[in-house]
Amino acid sequence: MCLAVPAKIIKLIDSENALCDFNGIEKEVNVSLIENPAAGDWVIVHVGFALNRIDSAQARQTQELLKSIAAEGKKEAEFM
Repeated sequence: MCLAVPAKIIKLIDSENALCDFNGIEKEVNVSLIENPAAGDWVIVHVGFALNRIDSAQARQTQELLKSIAAEGKKEAEFM
């Protein structure tokens, strides 16, 4: 299974890389596939590459969905 997750570009490091915020976790991401990336942009990231921009509402909705999935997984693990 493949999963792409939303992240917000914090700052550009160089022409191909940016520091991104993954809901509180900062990681370096390759942004070479995004046209004119800028700090503040929301992107979908898969295996270290920003694939495309998304709007902030879509990013937050996806983050909330991922949080609820993680919470359910934690609940199920407690029953085992």
